[in-house]
Amino acid sequence: MESVPPPSTGRPRPHAVSEEQLGFRPQRAVRWLSPGVLIGTGARSLMASIFGSYADKRELQGTLPATVHEHGEPDELWLDFVADLGDGFDATYSIASLLAAPELRPDGADRPLPRGRLLVMGGDEVYPAASTRAYEDRSKGVYRAALPAAPEGDRPTLFALPGNHDWYDGLTAFLRVFAQRRPIGGWATEQTRSYFAVELPQRWWLLAIDTQFDDYVDAPQLEYFRAVAQRIEPGDAVILCTPSPSWVPAGSGGRTKGYDTVEFFLREIVRPRGASVPLMLTGDKHHYVRYAERDGTAQRITCGLGGAYTVGTHTMPAQLRLPPPASRVREPSEARHYDLRSRYPGRGQSERLAAGIVRLPWRNPGFWGLTGLLQTVMTLAVLFGLGEPAGSGVFGQLAAWTPTAVAAAVLMLAGVAFARFDLPRTDRTSALAGIVHAAAHLALSVAWALTIRWLSGQLPDGAGSDWLVFAVVALGTPLVVGFVDAELVALYLLLASRAGINSNEVFAGQGIEDHKGFLRLHIDAEGTLTVYPIKLRSVCRRWRADPDGAPDDPWLLPSVALDPELIEAPVRIPRPAAPEAEPG
Repeated sequence: MESVPPPSTGRPRPHAVSEEQLGFRPQRAVRWLSPGVLIGTGARSLMASIFGSYADKRELQGTLPATVHEHGEPDELWLDFVADLGDGFDATYSIASLLAAPELRPDGADRPLPRGRLLVMGGDEVYPAASTRAYEDRSKGVYRAALPAAPEGDRPTLFALPGNHDWYDGLTAFLRVFAQRRPIGGWATEQTRSYFAVELPQRWWLLAIDTQFDDYVDAPQLEYFRAVAQRIEPGDAVILCTPSPSWVPAGSGGRTKGYDTVEFFLREIVRPRGASVPLMLTGDKHHYVRYAERDGTAQRITCGLGGAYTVGTHTMPAQLRLPPPASRVREPSEARHYDLRSRYPGRGQSERLAAGIVRLPWRNPGFWGLTGLLQTVMTLAVLFGLGEPAGSGVFGQLAAWTPTAVAAAVLMLAGVAFARFDLPRTDRTSALAGIVHAAAHLALSVAWALTIRWLSGQLPDGAGSDWLVFAVVALGTPLVVGFVDAELVALYLLLASRAGINSNEVFAGQGIEDHKGFLRLHIDAEGTLTVYPIKLRSVCRRWRADPDGAPDDPWLLPSVALDPELIEAPVRIPRPAAPEAEPG
């Protein structure tokens, strides 16, 4: 299908790295444990989980054009996959610059790797939540700056799949940015819905499904892919893109709901046509992890290195069984085993990066302020209970300790809820970890309150002593005890993450911008798909404008050259042979 030609904007090339010159505001990386982000993201996540079905716009997308996109060049095709990209400018633009370059020569590659004719964004194109302004500042404007105009005769096409952060407003902003066939710099856009199908050369297909928080596939989407399936023939191969790596928790004995949706899609759309799925791609988790089929060639790859904070890999399961025995899908496919073959960051490096959480108060001063405020409230509640005069009776003592009891109950509930992020609600280990974590904070408050009580008893009576105690409570609690409390959270995250609890938060609290990457894929004339996983150890943090560059040159140049490398040797996936027809 032909895309709508880009309008002639006549936008001059910028002379400085500024909002006025660029047309967008470069953003700092999100500080995920700062109070504002914690409260805002938590509220949006809660609202999305409660009202997600009511805000679901996928049913309405059935009225939009249903197009099967064709990029089946006769012999071969290069395409790129990037995910989790709309965070801080430095990391996002570093990766966008590599994707926009005419070709790359990463260390470890046996050939130059041309720019993909097709760019697939695999989810979470913006952080912390979707809005048209956020897309402009964190992804759309950044990618426009990396490829301002289409190279002559070589306009690449961009497709985007929504992730959970794109879903927080019910897809409103996502559809406005990616589904109206408006170009993003030199990239054309063709999709009209939040899901899409692309016919590739050599009998390969790219199918990207939108499962809205791993929930289900809606009726219009099923109808769309059933129509697509009529063009799929026995022996065709499918690259399936999903919003999250649901095969990891399902295949390792955890939650199966998300993968049940994938298995249902395979049963309804792919298997009846005699096609196979040699490759599943996703982002969502900000690392690179590849699972390979045991005694086979199928691959399951997570690559969420497009710009958001890096997440470790040292807690990844060594093997998966898919579909899992606990699958609730009728007539599932034959179970197969997948082994962990590659990861980035590596296991040792991942453990070292996790230990960096001990710098939490310094990396997130706002979180230090939050723990200081909470400790001040808890300490005052305990002091109120300790200050009840003797002989007031049982009811008087109960009344005095009521604020402490209420605060302790809220703290316990918050601790359990925090420990159960991304884990089943019935998980007892996470509940115990949350209770112990909350108890540690409460113990710190009690110990500090007793220290203040002892100090006040050692001082002589008088206004000066009262003011000294007040200063200790008002200043010492938020500054000193708040710092200790933030370090207590860091210690909890470090220990709990080793048991698979809050393993994401131990990295979210650090906001690591280095260790980024993406996938460059190649379908050759023989039908073999080769995956080149590319990493960038260090992103650039200083940029300069290039006002005299060509129209399709990037607007900003790095102060030091970007140095891409291969994460591992290229992964080659042959297209499976067509099944033999049954005799008779």
